[in-house]
Amino acid sequence: MADETIGLRDDLIVGLGEPDEPEKNPVDDNFSSLQGLIKSRFTKSEDARLFDESRWLRAYKNYRGIYGSDMSFTEKEKSRVFVKITKTKVLAAFGQLIEVLFSSGKFPIGVEPTTMPEGIAKVARVKQDNEPEQEPKEEDNLIDLYGYPGDGREMAPGTTTTDLLRGLKDDYEGIEFVEGASPQSPAMPQIEPARQAAENLEKLIHDQLEETSAITVLRHVLFEMVLLGTGVLKGPFTDNKTLHKWDKNEEGEQEYRPQAKTVPKLEAVSIWDFYPDPDATTIEDCDYVIQRHSLNRSQLRDLANRPLFRRAAIAECLKMGENYEVRGFETALLDRENVDDLQKKRFEIYEYWGAMDSSLAEEAGLEIDEDFDELSEVQINAWVCNGHILRLVLNPFTPERIPFHVTPYEINPYQFFGVGIPENMEDAQMVMNGHARMAIDNLALAGNLVFDIDETQLVPGQDMSIYPGKIFRRQSGVTGTAINGLKFPNTATENLMMFDKFRQLADESTGIPSYSHGATGVQSTTRTAAGMSMLMGAAALSIKTVVKNIDDYLLRPLGESLFSWNMQFNQSVENIKGDLEVKARGTSSLMQKEVRSQRLMTFMQTANNPNIAPFVRWHSILKEIAKSLDIDPDQLINDPENAQIFAKIMGMTNGNQQAQNNNQQQGNMGGSQGVPPGANPADPTGVGGGNIGAGAVPQPGETEFSQATPFPRAATQQEGR
Repeated sequence: MADETIGLRDDLIVGLGEPDEPEKNPVDDNFSSLQGLIKSRFTKSEDARLFDESRWLRAYKNYRGIYGSDMSFTEKEKSRVFVKITKTKVLAAFGQLIEVLFSSGKFPIGVEPTTMPEGIAKVARVKQDNEPEQEPKEEDNLIDLYGYPGDGREMAPGTTTTDLLRGLKDDYEGIEFVEGASPQSPAMPQIEPARQAAENLEKLIHDQLEETSAITVLRHVLFEMVLLGTGVLKGPFTDNKTLHKWDKNEEGEQEYRPQAKTVPKLEAVSIWDFYPDPDATTIEDCDYVIQRHSLNRSQLRDLANRPLFRRAAIAECLKMGENYEVRGFETALLDRENVDDLQKKRFEIYEYWGAMDSSLAEEAGLEIDEDFDELSEVQINAWVCNGHILRLVLNPFTPERIPFHVTPYEINPYQFFGVGIPENMEDAQMVMNGHARMAIDNLALAGNLVFDIDETQLVPGQDMSIYPGKIFRRQSGVTGTAINGLKFPNTATENLMMFDKFRQLADESTGIPSYSHGATGVQSTTRTAAGMSMLMGAAALSIKTVVKNIDDYLLRPLGESLFSWNMQFNQSVENIKGDLEVKARGTSSLMQKEVRSQRLMTFMQTANNPNIAPFVRWHSILKEIAKSLDIDPDQLINDPENAQIFAKIMGMTNGNQQAQNNNQQQGNMGGSQGVPPGANPADPTGVGGGNIGAGAVPQPGETEFSQATPFPRAATQQEGR
């Protein structure tokens, strides 16, 4: 990984040596202005999002089925029922997103070469003996677009095509390549360095995400996005993962020796702890972002052992004691009346990412480049607690970026935070609760008799309560009915009809129909499988915008960040470098798997036309069919090179059987080696006339197969296989 200590004063570089290593100048007063500015910006962001916090609290309470403090009941209202339709909708939307994004078991991020890749060959072929030398052009100063100016990776004029193979150069050592496909024969051995680099980088990113449990992290982000309208993902950051390895010791015995591996780490950040620039509407527009941490004493002590944290400042914070301030929303989230005693036993820390005046940063001890003047800004990362700077470094990422990815469920125009499912159906949920309470109260009355009592006909002072066997004393000489039982009207049916109307309104306002989460009898079209399939397809379209938001605001920026992280910190892998671009693949999974699979099979049948077959990437078709069936293609489908090997093996196995069949057929037909009557034996197509492009689909290993002809590799590569 990159050395983050560059640009820091000696007294700021702590935690890298022994824990008891003494610090120079352990307490520095130059930080007062910096920490004061960070504190003021936090207060500004906190005040600006108070309205959003009220929205989130209402959404959370509707999800939990809890009436807010603003809800008051009269003495006549007996029922307190809360119909949790909001919870049903939230879980249904969350389940649909998980099904769409992770049905294949892989993270929905892909890597592809650009249309015109620079700095790496798109297609290269083996140079033939009679092919003339290509003189390098003076203008061919190919710049490595994945790198950065001054990193030493620029490609000088006169770069050869073999140099454009990049990480594949060692694999084809001793073989001279020429850029471009063969103009004479498509069967000439060729490779696609850009595509192979993209595939290698994609596999590397997926492996890194799997090692760091990225899918679990993203699930937390997506759930909060559906519930509160906005999800926040942090990273990637450099982290060390322990690899379990066994090596032989001096005695020749197996010994457990774990090793550390550098991997990118992701973190789900709760929206309650996220304080962006209040003047921004997107993360790209943010001048700064602050994350609030709540740490106990042990967690704060652990920071002292992490690189670039100031041990002396952490010690001062521990001496000053806990400083956590309980917010109003925390009491509601914990469903407790009093959480002060619990929460005050923690430390409140502000993690700042963003711009800072270069003069202020230099005053705090950062070494600023001479090109920056007093009006310039620098990107920094600072941790503040109890008025002390626990960590202060320049932004370590190249290019500089704020390491947060924010995605809305539904874009809230002109606002930073989005809108979630509960907010969209808030009014419908309130009305449904009201009619449900009225129906229950009415049923309580309609299920019992109401009594009309004429007290003038009864002896005064009697108990008017009624129960089985009750005796009332009448006045002597008075006639008539003293007690009449009345039936209270039942209006529950009307209330439940209104309940259903507003439930339909909840379906429309959220785009999550009731039949998508198991409700029956919603529409007559659900009586048939075809009708249900049609409705489910329409329901999938309603969530298309949400998945597109995830692609644009989360997956694509995350993929680009992982791409940059590997280019910057993963110097050990060479075959991943090139002019590549990251693709978010969430939207591509929206099509129903059954429909997608059927369409792929139909296309495959169409492509079997001999005139079309040479233009089709059969390997890619097989991979897409496997994906549509929720099957990992990398586990079941060979790459083109291995396919050639297996084709040869199968050809050798089936060759004898084919020869026997031909001999038998020749004997039966009495003609030339199984040639059908009227056919020309010299015609390779088998259809007569010598038509070009006609005949059977070429198979791997045949000369008509565009990439089938094997070409030599280095001896070490052959032996390694």
